[in-house]
Amino acid sequence: VVEHNNKIRSMQMEEKRELERIIRKLSDAVAALTDELATNQNILGIIDLIFARARLAYRTNSYRPEINTRGIVEINRGKHPLLGEEAVPINIEIGKRFDILVITGPNTGGKTVVLKTVGLLTVMAMSGLFIPARENSCISIFDSIYVDIGDEQSIEQSLSTFSSHMNNIINILKRADERSLVLLDELGAGTDPVEGAALARVVLEELRSQKAKAVVTTHQSELKNYAYQNERVENACVEFDPVSLRPTYKL
Repeated sequence: VVEHNNKIRSMQMEEKRELERIIRKLSDAVAALTDELATNQNILGIIDLIFARARLAYRTNSYRPEINTRGIVEINRGKHPLLGEEAVPINIEIGKRFDILVITGPNTGGKTVVLKTVGLLTVMAMSGLFIPARENSCISIFDSIYVDIGDEQSIEQSLSTFSSHMNNIINILKRADERSLVLLDELGAGTDPVEGAALARVVLEELRSQKAKAVVTTHQSELKNYAYQNERVENACVEFDPVSLRPTYKL
C-alpha cells in the first residue's frame, strides 16, 4: 500500500510539473503577441458595442435622428426609453420658434416624464444611439446638459430641500449658455407661492438672456403669463380628460 501511495504521489507531482510547463509555454507564446491581442480586444469591444446599440434600437423600435449643432430639438412621437411600448408618445420642439418651453398641468400628468424623455433622448443621440422616436426627429449636440429634478410635491416636505434646489439652479445659471440644455422640474415650488413665482421668473429671464435651451415644468400661473408676454418663450401643457379627470399623458 505504501509503495502504491508513493507511486501515486509521484505521478501527481509529475502531472503538476507538466501542467506548469505547458502553462509557461503558453504564456510565453501569448506574451509574444501582446500587441496583437490588445488590438483584437479593442476591435472586439467596438464590434460588441455596435451590436449592442443595434439590438437596443431594434427592441425599442428606434430610429436615427437628424443631428445639428444649432440647438434645435424636435422629437416626433418620442417615448421614454424605459417605459416600453405602453408609453404615450410625445411631440416636442425647442430651438426654432422659441428657446424656453414652460410646461404646466396637473400632478401625475406626465410633466416630469416629458423632461426625462427630452434629456434621455438627447443624451442617447449624443452617445451615438438611435432614439425611440420617429425617423424625422432632430436632436442637437449640446456642450452641456443641466438638470434639476425633484419629486417632492408637498411644501411641508420640500422646505428642507428648497435651499439645495436653489443652490443647484444658481450653479446652473453660472454655467449655462447658448450651447446648453437646461431641464428644471417644478420651478418655484417648495416655498411661498408668491416668492417662488418671483424667483422662477428671474430664473427664466436669466436663461432667456443667456440664450440657453430650456424645458421647465411648473404650477406657477405667473410663469404662464411670462411665457405669453416674452419672445422666445412658449407655453405647453399635459392634457387630462375633462370628463373622467384622468391624465392622458399627451403634451
